[in-house]
Parts: sequence; C-alpha cells; structure tokens
Amino acid sequence: MKKKILYVGLDVHKKSIDVALANGRANGKVRSYGKIDGSLDALDKLIGKLQSKDCVLEFVYEAGPCGYPIYRHLESKGHKCCVVAPSMIPKRSGDRIKTDRRDAINLVRLYRAGELSCMYVPSQEDEAMRDLVRSRDDFKRFERKARQRLLAFLLRHGLEFAGKKNWTKTHMNWLAGLKLSHRSQQIVLQEYVDAVKDCTQRVERTTEQIRQLVPDWSRADLVKAYQALRGVSLIVAATVVAEIGDMGRFKNPKELMAYLGLVPSEHSSGSRLPRGSITKTGNSHVRRVLTEAAWTYRMRARKTTTILKRQQGLPKSICEISWKAQTRLCTRYQRLFAKGKSKQTIITAIARELSAFIWAIDKELQQKTTT
Repeated sequence: MKKKILYVGLDVHKKSIDVALANGRANGKVRSYGKIDGSLDALDKLIGKLQSKDCVLEFVYEAGPCGYPIYRHLESKGHKCCVVAPSMIPKRSGDRIKTDRRDAINLVRLYRAGELSCMYVPSQEDEAMRDLVRSRDDFKRFERKARQRLLAFLLRHGLEFAGKKNWTKTHMNWLAGLKLSHRSQQIVLQEYVDAVKDCTQRVERTTEQIRQLVPDWSRADLVKAYQALRGVSLIVAATVVAEIGDMGRFKNPKELMAYLGLVPSEHSSGSRLPRGSITKTGNSHVRRVLTEAAWTYRMRARKTTTILKRQQGLPKSICEISWKAQTRLCTRYQRLFAKGKSKQTIITAIARELSAFIWAIDKELQQKTTT
C-alpha cells in the first residue's frame, strides 16, 4: 500500500518556527499547525506527533541566517527536506500583508504544487572551507576600509607620500616617521596604522590556513586542477570549489553561467530582443573572483613559470584545456577592445567564458577519476 504524503512547511526563525501542513492531494486543504520552539528537540516532538504508519513526511523551509542544521537533522532522521532560496519563491503582486503564519502556509502550498526548486546544500566539510574562504574575504574588506580611513586622515592634514606606491615597506617606514602637531592627532595616526597592520596580518594568517587545509580537503584535486587556468590562483580556485560544491549539478556551462549571474538580462516583447547588463543573480563570491581573474587575459597568451609550476602533476588534457582557454580569451579580449567595447564589458564577457572552461576541467577530471 502506497503511503500518503504530508507536506510540512517551516517558517524558521532564531527562537521559533511557524508550521503549516498540507496533505498530498492537489486540492487538499492547507492549514496552519501553529508555532513551536526553534530548537531541534521541539522539531523532534513535532515529528513524533505528525508521523504515522501510513504517512510520509516531507519538509520545506526557506534558507536564511540559521543555516542548515534543520536540513541535516531531518535528513539524518530519514525525512526528505527541501531548502528553498528566498529569491526563487513566487510573490503575489499587491499582497501587502506578510506574517510568519502566512509565509509557512504559502511555502507548503507552493512546494506541494511543484512550484519550488530545492537549492544545493553543501556538505559540512565544504561549508567549513567556505566559511574560511569567506572570512578571508571579510578581512580583506576590513583591510581596504582601514587603509582608506588612514589615507583620508592624512589627506585632511596635507600629508602625501612621495613614493610610487602605497603600503610598501618604504611607505610604512614613512608612516612610522610622521610627527603631527597635536598629541591627539598622533594617537589617531598610530591607531589607524595599527588597524591596517592588524587587518593585513589577519589576511595573511587566513591565507596560510587555506594553503595548509586545502590538501586535506576531499575536493583538493579540483582546487589543484582549476589552478591550471591563467588567473586562477589558490584563493580563486578554493573560492570557486567551496562556493559551488558539486559542479555535476550543472548539465552544461550555460547553467553555470546563469547560476553565477554572468548572463545578460533580457526583456523581450514581440520581435524586439533587448538585452541589458548581467543579471548578477546567484553566487556573488564566485562572480567576483572570476571577474578579478579575467583581467589577466588582457595580455598576450603565454605559459609563464607560475602557470607551469601549478600545472605540474596534472593530466595533459587539463593542461590543454588551460592553453585553449588562454588563446581564446586573450584573442577575444583584443578583438572586443578593437571594436570599442568598454573594458568592464569585456572583462565580464571573459569571466563568463572562463566559468565555462572551469566547468570543462571539472568534467574532464571526473571522467579521469571514474575510468
């Protein structure tokens, strides 16, 4: 006898969860169950009350700041769970009333109707590496802000470094030798300098931790393979692998490009096919690092010592993909530049195609491991 399905919608918050229920029939009633505590113990009690011999529970909730503990807990108990991206939940135009109860009911109703797509949930190991990579990105942003504040302070007092480049050893020695007229200003200067040094040290420490932990990661072979490409350093490769996770969920490069928000937006009507700037949907971390990597293709194609060193021990087919990417993308940059395209537009196009070569390397590596 086929078991019935009971759909359970969860509107998850830090200290509470609103629950809505819907039976497996398409026109079945959707009702609010009520509110429970936000702990996993309270969730287990809910499962005990709803579960029966002739009923299978399927859960759905919206991704948010609470992460994936609920998903992993339910999956460990043998229950199917779907995590939905907030941006992919349809919204009714003109609906100006939003409550937790309504959100839970709407969520379970749409899930039962097949209107929602489940997002990819990373493994705990991948999520741990992703947290490390993102922390480095945060520290890098703090460093940039600290440097801007220090330079703005110096500019207000008419102090300007005469050298060619800031933040070099010469520049730091110049900062150490500055003497301001008032004691309070000297304290401010020293605090700003110390803030910059502290942020820089945090970036260096986190970078070193990534370098040490990547070899023990189950996806270390992907990180090494991606570095065969020009512009894809250790940090870029680790960011791509940690953020995307299983590349096999993308059937072709176009799906990956769309996921990263690197495809042009479009608003077609009739015979008109106007296209605008890129959609910028999906993972912004990968989109940013690929855009930075794309700038290296403005120079002519060549195999530098750094690239050859990173390619040591890699299969010949992956090195061939890397060289094919160089010749194509460097030529494409020059051709688009000759047409008068802006540099930012060209770099975006290069980053889009670079993601396709990353997809190709992943597929090639998977084929090597299965054979």
